[in-house]
Amino acid sequence: MSYCTTAPGHPWHGPYHDDEYGFPTRDDAVLFERLALEINQAGLSWLTVLKKREAFFDAFRGFDPKVVARFDDDDRKRLLGDASIIRNRLKVAAVIENARRVVAIQDEYGSFASWLDKHHPLPKEDWVRLFKSSFKFMGGEIVGEFLMSTGYLPGAHEPGCPVHARIAGLAPPWMRKTGVPTDC
Repeated sequence: MSYCTTAPGHPWHGPYHDDEYGFPTRDDAVLFERLALEINQAGLSWLTVLKKREAFFDAFRGFDPKVVARFDDDDRKRLLGDASIIRNRLKVAAVIENARRVVAIQDEYGSFASWLDKHHPLPKEDWVRLFKSSFKFMGGEIVGEFLMSTGYLPGAHEPGCPVHARIAGLAPPWMRKTGVPTDC
């Protein structure tokens, strides 16, 4: 069964499916949050991540990349001791390092969103290669879900899903730049 079939009405999946998943965003904090959450989901269920999302938001100071990029060893210890989040040393280290890389991208391109736009459109395989060379703890699923969740790759919603039509009205990057009609 698809996410569009199972998520609606679910207390955690429903709101994410209906109001966030696949919706385009230009907000670097939202983009960084999605990247961090996808990293933390690796090997776990998305439900686990959604249930811990508010705690992640607090622990990673609103996912402001400039703030997280300044995290030090004391912050790492704090995060690894915080039972309200996923306490995986590699994932915590990757989120902090990726914040530093996002800040470097912002310095060079003006924003994380502008960097994504510069590389779009790419086939998924090329996105994966780019993310693996640009960030830590990247794999095909993490990259694919990140890009679908932020509107850079298609596939977040089935064409018959009512949310798909709402997203189409916003002309996400995957529709604008690939010639896919926005009225589907």
